[in-house]
Amino acid sequence: MSTTTSITRPDFASPAFRANPWPFYAQLRHQAPAHKLTLGDGKPAWLIVRYPDVASALKDPRLSKNPFTTLTPEERKQKLPWIPGFLQPLANTMLDRDGPDHTRLRGLAHQAFTPKRIEELRVRIESLCDDLLARAKARGEMDLLADFAMPVPVFVIAEILGIPEEDRLRFRRWTERMVTVAGLSDMFLAMPAMWAFLRYVRKLVERRRHELGDDLISALIRAEENGDRLSEDELLSMVFLLLVAGHETTVNLISTGMLALLDQPEAWDRLRSEPALVPSAVEELLRFTSVVDFGTERYTTSDVDAGGLVIPRGERVLTMLGSANHDEAVFADPEALRLDREPNRHVTFGGGAHYCLGAPLARMEAQIAFRALIREAPVLHLAVPREAVRFRKSMALRCLQALPVLVPNAKPARRAA
Repeated sequence: MSTTTSITRPDFASPAFRANPWPFYAQLRHQAPAHKLTLGDGKPAWLIVRYPDVASALKDPRLSKNPFTTLTPEERKQKLPWIPGFLQPLANTMLDRDGPDHTRLRGLAHQAFTPKRIEELRVRIESLCDDLLARAKARGEMDLLADFAMPVPVFVIAEILGIPEEDRLRFRRWTERMVTVAGLSDMFLAMPAMWAFLRYVRKLVERRRHELGDDLISALIRAEENGDRLSEDELLSMVFLLLVAGHETTVNLISTGMLALLDQPEAWDRLRSEPALVPSAVEELLRFTSVVDFGTERYTTSDVDAGGLVIPRGERVLTMLGSANHDEAVFADPEALRLDREPNRHVTFGGGAHYCLGAPLARMEAQIAFRALIREAPVLHLAVPREAVRFRKSMALRCLQALPVLVPNAKPARRAA
């Protein structure tokens, strides 16, 4: 069997769909384990939607990250897309590698995310969170996304990579432009941001070559000089990838997670009264919000079975992480926010060889952020009507445009016994 039930494709990138994709995903799970649809880029892809099939696909070596693995040399010549010269370093990032190449690059990037390096950042992150919330309380309001959720992970990844403080907001604006790409027209509109970003990274790398420090870019340059087969393009693509991927998940987890808690005040009340729940609450928010909704593209190198449905060789496959995280066959009452859910085997960080390298750091940042909110800003209210809170246009991410909140400089009143 190689066909699926006909369905109407939604606009996956639209803010309205991003706000509530769960009913559509439930429909897909009930119809078939995989669906072939034409996406916003005009190309077909198979969507794998059920938890067991998604978890299996993430680890299946027959699903290659390299889109040209399944092509003959002649087909590669015909299908290799034209890419502007300045974007060449992004044409083959660590995300698009398999086997030894991926292992080599991942090993180099891992230097940024060792337990020791992550733990060294804890005190500085806690201090930053407290400072940001003190400013918000003094004003009595803030955009929780721009004034709190964004500065924390941007600070961390910039510290790891050695980005000067005065440049950090610039690269955040560039990445915002790039993650909204949902089709060819968006790609063209994002070109100036991509060009500016890569130009900046090239200059930064060149500066580090003459002035090595205790940051990851310097470590990557040392590895290159020690013969670790890291090319100039690989170095640029690694820095680019870490800058973008190294903070987007955490920004969106903190902001959409807080929105979910504001939508369900009883959950926020419980978290405030039981702060020991923060680690399990972060795991549940990772599942419930599913800020990384689609896994990155994979390509079948042979026929692959998805729940009895055969996906032929040479097809593009997307693992629907958000759908898997809300699969009622695995998660009891998946549309309920249960802060103490156990077990919670969500797939927000992917799986297999491409499991998110920064997952431990993202968890730590989110836990610190929510503990700070409980301690310093326990009384939060939306500053706008709920319907005014909108998601951004994005193909794969669930991210808010803004989250305006009121921050009274007061502790919550004790409830009567």
